[in-house]
Amino acid sequence: MNRKYVLKLTADERGWLEGIVRTGKSAAWKIRHANAFLKMDRGEQGPGWEDARIAEAFGMSTRSLENWRKQAVEEGPREVLERYYPSRPQCRKLDGQAEAQLVKLACSQAPGERTGWTLNLLASKLVELEVVASISRETVRRTLKKTTSSRG
Repeated sequence: MNRKYVLKLTADERGWLEGIVRTGKSAAWKIRHANAFLKMDRGEQGPGWEDARIAEAFGMSTRSLENWRKQAVEEGPREVLERYYPSRPQCRKLDGQAEAQLVKLACSQAPGERTGWTLNLLASKLVELEVVASISRETVRRTLKKTTSSRG
């Protein structure tokens, strides 16, 4: 079969993958991927199994194998098996002073004949007082939950 992506593992990569399979202390998906990579290896030490045979042996689809092979050839097998989650920047709407104003506001008397503050009222009041330009009720909820969770 003429393939665009042919996986040829180096001795180091092969040893690393065999270690994952041998120890069995990794996640099941990682062991399955490692097994598939070892069987699809067309290098000197690899058996070079066909996708249909690998799919039948490990209970997966041939399309998944094609995708894994493509990713392993382009990025390397380590990149496929190590999941990197980029850290998301945490932009805080409310700093310490703004949080203090929110808590002070939440502890004060509610406007009009209301018995208590709602999250929407608190959010609109913070905007009205120009503490923030805009804020969602969810941010208000999370902030109040964070500050009141230690009261228990």
